[in-house]
Amino acid sequence: MSKKADSLKNQPLRGMRVLVGRARHQAGVLSAELHQLGATVIEIPFIEIRQPRSFRALDTALTNLAAYDWLILTRANGVEAMWERMKKLRLPNSVLSHLRIAAIGPATKKAIEQRGGRVNVVPKEYVAESVVRSLKNKVKGKRVLLVRAKVARDVIPHELRKAGAHIQVVEAYETVVPQTSRRRLQAALKHAGKRPHVVTFTSSSTVRNFMQLLGVEKRARHRALAGIRMASIGPVTSATLREFGLPVDISAKEFTIPGLVQAIVAAAAV
Repeated sequence: MSKKADSLKNQPLRGMRVLVGRARHQAGVLSAELHQLGATVIEIPFIEIRQPRSFRALDTALTNLAAYDWLILTRANGVEAMWERMKKLRLPNSVLSHLRIAAIGPATKKAIEQRGGRVNVVPKEYVAESVVRSLKNKVKGKRVLLVRAKVARDVIPHELRKAGAHIQVVEAYETVVPQTSRRRLQAALKHAGKRPHVVTFTSSSTVRNFMQLLGVEKRARHRALAGIRMASIGPVTSATLREFGLPVDISAKEFTIPGLVQAIVAAAAV
């Protein structure tokens, strides 16, 4: 095998520029995997994670965990925020011992287990609808605590209430648009040597914030994004891309960061 062929085998993304828009403290895993495969990674965060304006509802729920039967966590950000509050409140992990815990996917599950928690349910697909399917026959008459972002889809609380659960939703963090990214994104799109071949989207929020940061009228989007492929981590993110009139050129079969990387590699081979 020639050196060139060997290099393509080991680094199938060589020569490809990939824009990673995850929050700054979360971009590392995706960026590292892409870089290892030869991609030039451009990190411009579309999301900034902030504390909520008040922790009152979360703190009240955490100090009354004995009243709940189930805990649902949908993002690693929520896990991090919840455990930080538990630390502030000097609550040991033992306050969780009676709870059954559901995590929306492997990244959330890993974040819980790294902090000493025990996960009972992970749905087959890492979307809210799959969480509902996994739990709807288990929560009738049960008290359920859902810890999540300030703005999120209401599929889980709505459907589990219909299934007979007494569910409380508390805000652990909020996501905002990092305004410092606007200039960097617009510059990257205009500069031929920096213009990405692929933009990755890992949540509906990244799509919405990307469009806000892009800051061009609908008629100008086609020109601004011409030749750039949109890569989506899963069906909910893909639906949001389509809502904004953007194509879903690359779609992960497994709704995880490794699954998204695999989809980009497969698309590069075509």
